[in-house]
Amino acid sequence: MSTCIVIPVYNHHEAIAYVVDAIRQFNLPCLLINDGSSEECTAELRRLAEQEKTWLILHEREQNGGKGAAVISGLQLAIDKGFSHAIQIDADGQHNLADMGLFLSASAANPEKLILGMPRYDGGISKKRLYGRQFTNLWIWINTLSFDITDGMCGFRCYPLAAVDKLFQSTTLGQRMDFDIEIAVRLHWQGVKVINIETDVRYPLDGVSHFRMLEDNVLISKKHAQLFFGMLWRLPMLLLRRLR
Repeated sequence: MSTCIVIPVYNHHEAIAYVVDAIRQFNLPCLLINDGSSEECTAELRRLAEQEKTWLILHEREQNGGKGAAVISGLQLAIDKGFSHAIQIDADGQHNLADMGLFLSASAANPEKLILGMPRYDGGISKKRLYGRQFTNLWIWINTLSFDITDGMCGFRCYPLAAVDKLFQSTTLGQRMDFDIEIAVRLHWQGVKVINIETDVRYPLDGVSHFRMLEDNVLISKKHAQLFFGMLWRLPMLLLRRLR
C-alpha cells in the first residue's frame, strides 16, 4: 500500500506554506496541483516545491479549470505514478490535518474503502451554508438510497485509486465544486464502501473562498438532478444491494 497527498491550489499563497508544514510529519509524497493560480501564488508554490523537493511534486495546469479539474489531474498523476491511495485536502488550511493519521489508519485497515471526512464546525459557519450542506447531503442519501455517505462535500478524504481509475475509464466527472459530491456518489454506485471520520473544519486561514454562492449552488443542483436520473436506472441494482 502506497499513499500520497493531493492538494488542489488556486490562489492560496498565504495558507499553503502552513498546510505543507502541517503535513510534513506524515512522511508522504505530496502532489501540489497549481490550477492556473496568480503569479504570486505560482511563485510561492515553486518556492515550496524547490525547498521540499524530496517529497513534494508541483504539477502546473496551464489555466484554471476548477477544483474538480485540479483534483482529477492530481488523482490521475497519482495513478500514473503507481500510488494505491491518495488523500485529498484543501489548500486553505480549513482541515484539521492532525487527523490525517486517523484517515491513514482507516485506509490501511480497509484498503478498498473510501474514507470521507465528516465535518465538525466551529460556531463561525453561517446558517445559509449549513442548511445548503444539509440539503446536498439529503440528495446524496436519495441518490445512493442509503445513509452511507454522511457528508459528501468535505474535501478531506482518502481514495482507493484502483476504484477511482476504474471510474475515470467510464465517466467524465464534474470539473468544479460539484466534483466532491459526484465522485463520492459514483464510487458508491460502483460498490465502494464508505467509512466516515469526524474531523474539525474551520473557515480558511487566508480568508479566501472560491465557492460562488449563486453559480456553484446552481451547478450543484444540476448535478443532483443528473445523479437522480442516474440513480433511477440503477434502482434495481441499488435496491438489491440494500436487501443483501
